[in-house]
This record gives sequence, structure tokens and C-alpha cells, in this order.
Amino acid sequence: MLESLLSPKSVAVIGASRSPGKVGHDILENLLSGGFDGPIIPVNPSAEEVLGLKCYADLKQYGDKVDLSVIVVPRPYVEKAVKDSIAAGCGGIIIISAGFKEVGEEGTALELKIASLCTNRGVRLLGPNCLGLINTETRLNASFAGSMPAAGGVSVISQSGALCTAILDKVAGRNMGLAKVVSIGNKADISEVDLLKALARDEQTKVIVGYLEDICSGDEFVKAAEEASSAKPVIILKSGTTAAGQRAAASHTGVLAGADTAYGAAFKRSGVIRADTFQDLFDFATAFSMQPLPKGKRVLIITNAGGPGTMVADAVEKAGLEVATLDRNIATALRENLPTAASTGNPIDVLGDADPERYVAAIKAAQQDDAVDAIIVILTPQAMTKPAETARAIAANLNGQKPVFASFMGGKGVMPGRRELGAAGLPDYDSPERAIASLNAMYEYAAWKKRPLRVVTRFPVNRRRVERIVTRHQRTGRLQLGEVKAKSILDAYGFRVPDGQLASCVEEAVDIAKRVGFPAAMKIVSPDIVHKTDLGGVRLALATAEQVRDAYDLMMLRITQRAPQARIEGMYVEKMMDPGLEVIIGMTRDPQFGPMLMFGLGGIFVEVMKDVTFHLAPITSGEALQMLLSTRSYEILEGKRGQQGVDLEAIANGLQRISQLTTDFPQIEELDINPFIVSQVGAEPVVADARMTLRAL
Repeated sequence: MLESLLSPKSVAVIGASRSPGKVGHDILENLLSGGFDGPIIPVNPSAEEVLGLKCYADLKQYGDKVDLSVIVVPRPYVEKAVKDSIAAGCGGIIIISAGFKEVGEEGTALELKIASLCTNRGVRLLGPNCLGLINTETRLNASFAGSMPAAGGVSVISQSGALCTAILDKVAGRNMGLAKVVSIGNKADISEVDLLKALARDEQTKVIVGYLEDICSGDEFVKAAEEASSAKPVIILKSGTTAAGQRAAASHTGVLAGADTAYGAAFKRSGVIRADTFQDLFDFATAFSMQPLPKGKRVLIITNAGGPGTMVADAVEKAGLEVATLDRNIATALRENLPTAASTGNPIDVLGDADPERYVAAIKAAQQDDAVDAIIVILTPQAMTKPAETARAIAANLNGQKPVFASFMGGKGVMPGRRELGAAGLPDYDSPERAIASLNAMYEYAAWKKRPLRVVTRFPVNRRRVERIVTRHQRTGRLQLGEVKAKSILDAYGFRVPDGQLASCVEEAVDIAKRVGFPAAMKIVSPDIVHKTDLGGVRLALATAEQVRDAYDLMMLRITQRAPQARIEGMYVEKMMDPGLEVIIGMTRDPQFGPMLMFGLGGIFVEVMKDVTFHLAPITSGEALQMLLSTRSYEILEGKRGQQGVDLEAIANGLQRISQLTTDFPQIEELDINPFIVSQVGAEPVVADARMTLRAL
């Protein structure tokens, strides 16, 4: 629990200063001016009083219990201040002071020591190197951020103190109230996970907004974020990159994962709304804090100009939302209240000389229409436009059942209207595209909240066979599993693998080809060769024994010339399978979040277009199908313009089996099935090629 930190009964400021502009002075002044009604105890051995309050040399001299201690002394004195705070019974400590792990090894060692002191006594520590915190509900401003913001339903978690101050300044001009603002700094103890858990249960908090540079524990974050998102919107701006993209990757999946993919996959799983920019962060927070969630994706546009109406319609379609079709009866009634020249389609064009009453007529019609889920109101400044009066009229006629967004486009001329919108609690954006982006974020969150219960399928598999292969290779340090062993593992987990065998000489290759049947495929097997095709190590459609002999001799010659140091284990000969659509499925293991599954079409789609999608394992059947839907090339899978579609359920089944395999065996670092050949419904997909990378012991 963080009660002593977020809602203390008394607060001490160790390092309180008499000099305005000093952090210790500003924090004490903020506590006083913010209206905190509990005891405030300044600590400074060189002062008898600060800002009219009796000052103490140390907390022992104060002699009474203290709930929260705010430490603002130079680094060499922080450890003693922490010990004094613990001795005074503090349940929470905020270390504002800097100079810890952000500056090097000595600072890191001290930070760990202080965190250990607190943990051993059950004291929660915020910081060090942080701005502090604000709780408008208890009038607590234990920060050096400035004046107390207006109370509201948005709570902020930030790893950057400077960003906290920017947020506080921004909300002042947006009529957005805040509940809690917490700067987490170095996260020696309290992290985003702790605060997500606390704010998920906080009745004052309606929307959680965060800025994070890194995440401490991937699994714990996903669980805490999913719990919080199930209760209220969580919007996070994430900077920085995960280590997954910094290491060399042997598989397509590892290469394509990129630097930031894991965070995107984690946010998608846990229902977090991701803001790509600081502007998005505020746009989304404004929308979620002021409007109800949409019930669907159908958008009605009301405008006094044709061009902006078309812009919004384009933005709606590009976002994946729909331009609503008005009910015929509603459109008929609307025509009775608008001029003949007005358009009663969608967009509804109330014309350039529109007065507030025309906007009201359109708003009322849109709210009555069950075919409309959300409303966008556009106003451009004409000579006869009345922005302030129109804004007041719109606000007065809303029933609160559907989200309504406004975009009063322009500058000085529309500012009176924008101020009225803000005062009325209506989200207002200076461009329609920003309004649509915010609405789309709300729609996607609403859809996530309606998701079915997550049920992960467990398939019957031969786990013991995989254990033997993995254990043997890890013990011998052979961490790259080529096609033969990779296919053996996949076969144990229910994948269809062509009949084949490893040949150590040309005659053995011919015998295997005759047994599996012509046409046959032959591939070089070497722990030192990852990309066989690049070196001429693959031959397909061998139709006779003579072709097998010729291919064997030619491949061995080429490999010895092109990769003379490679260790050759032989040739893998297998039955050629019927052609189909080539896709790639795989996994790369992120150090924070664990196995990330990947899907994409093969060939140019993965090599050039990089049209792939990722999801964290374990995965449900619905999530697997959603991965397919998320690709730009989905229509190829589905079958369009006379082309036959493929078995989507079979691909989803393969993704789920990889999910189970890589969850069962954390030793597998990377995995590629490329190509995975799929065909029409009812035809079982085939693993044409595969490779894996194991973790070193």
C-alpha cells in the first residue's frame, strides 16, 4: 500500500531552506500554499524557523511520528536523512536529491543501499532524483513543480520530472483537472507497476497518463497494466528502446522485431493506449477524461464548410472508422430544420453562414440516430460565424450518450469558442485529424474492453523429445539448430513436416530420395551456414536419381568453394510438397516481456515491405487470428478478385503451437518457420524450412 506516500497525515521536509529559489524552500512553500492541513515539519540544523514554521535540527528533535519524509539534502547526507526518517516512523520517503545511479557506480551503490534500508523496514521509497508528488484530493503538493493544479480525474505517472512540469503547465490551459501527479525518478523502489496497481483502485482517478523511458519488470507490468486498463483508460508515452533490437539476431523474426516492438506488443496485450507524441498524450487524455466511450465506429460529421468536412471523412476512413449513414427518417427531419442548400448526408454541411441553431439541429438529429456512434463538429470562421455562441449552444444540447469532439479551425477568431468548449468539458482540437486520432484511440480501447475471456489452448505434444534435443545442444554449446533438429522439435509439437532424412554420402541421398518419393528437395546441413540458399545450398524439384547425384556433387563443390571453413554434416533429403502460399511465423524472446510471436507473408512482403505483426505469448485463438487481420496483406490470405483464400484457422493454429512451444521452453531464444506453406481450407500447412537459436547455459 502507498497510503503514507499518497495520503500522509504529516509531512517532514528534510533540507527545508529559507532561501527562495532553493528546492527545499519551494517544496515547503508548495505544501503550505497547496492547503495541506496536516503537520508540516521543516528540518534544517541552521534555522530556527522557515516560512513561519518552527524548524528542527533533525527529526529526533521533533519527537513525534511522521508519515511522509521529503528529503532535499546533498547526496552525502541522504543516507542519514533516510535513517532518521525510518526512526521517526515514516511509512513513505521521497528523495528529491540527485546524484545516484544516473551519475555512475558510486551513486548506484548508495542508491541500492538506501533502497535496501527502506525495504527491510517496510518503508516505501519514491525516487531518488525525482520531482516529488501531488495529490489534489488531500491538497498535498510535495513537489517543486509550482502551484496546485485544479482537481480532476486524470492521474500522471512520469519518469521525467521535467515532463511533469510540462504536463502541469499544459493542463492549466486545457481546463483539465488532475488527481495525482507522481514523478518516479530512478525507481529505486516504487515503479510504474506499483503506481498502476494503486491508481487502478483509486476512486479519484478516472484516467491514468504516463511517460516511461523503461519498464522494470515486463511480466509484472503487463499484469498490472491489464488490471488497470480493465478498470480505466491507461495512456502511455514511451520513449527509448528495448534491448531486443540492440543485439544481433540470427532469424528474420529477431531482425524484424526492431527496437520498440516489444513495448508495442505489451501495450496491445494489456490494453494500454499508446501515445506516439507528447501532443497525442494530451489529446487522448482530453478525450478520455471528458467523453463517454463510443459504442461503435460509425462517425457523423457536422461542418460549416465542404473542404474540412471532406478532410474529416478522409481521416475517418484512414483510421479504420466508418462514415455513418444517416437513418432516412432522421435525414428527412433534419431537412426541415436546415436551408435547402444544406447537405443532409454525411458530412452534414450546415453552410458557411450557419448560426448556432443550425448546429443544434444537426447535433440533436445525430444524437437521435442509432446508426451514429460518435460526432465530430467542425467550425471554420466566416464573417457571420459566432464561435462562442455556437460552442455554448452545442454544449447545452448534448445528452452525454455519445462522444462529441469539436474542431474549431483557425486562430484568434475561434478562440472565444474554444474557451467555451473547454469550460463545458468538450474536447476541442485545432485540426480534425487530431480529433479523429483521439476518437480512434477511444474506439480501440472500447473494443479491447469487450474482448472475450482469454483462454489459451494447450495441445497434446511430445515434450520429452524436445527436452532431449534442447538439453543436448545446450550442453555441447551448439546453440544454432538447423533444419533437421528444428523440424524434429516442430514435429513433436504437432506441425506437419515433410518426410526426410539426413544423408552423409551421395548414394545414401539417392536411397532416401527413392524412399520418400520424387520429386525431392535437398539442402546442405551445417551449423556454420544459416542462409543456405545464398551459398547455393538448396536444390528443389529433383525428379530422378541422376538429378539427385548431380545436385549432391555440385552443391558439395560450391559449398567448399564459398564456405571453406564450414563444417558439413551432410545433405537433408526430403519429399517435395505441393505448392501453396508461403508465410513466415516465428518467435523472438524479448529480455523484458518474453516470447514475441511474429506473422507475415513470405517473399517480398517480409523482405522488402516488412509487413509483419507481433504479439506476446501465450496467445489465444482469437489473438492469433487478429495477428493475421493486422497485416496489410490480409486480403491475399482471405482471397480477393478471384484468388483462392487459404486456411486462416490453420495458420492461427500454428501460431498457437509456437506459443506453447516457446512458453514451455524458455531456452529457445529465436525461432523461424520460413516458409510455412499454407493452402485452401482443410489442407494441413507444411513446414518447408525452419531454424532455432538456443540460449547459452
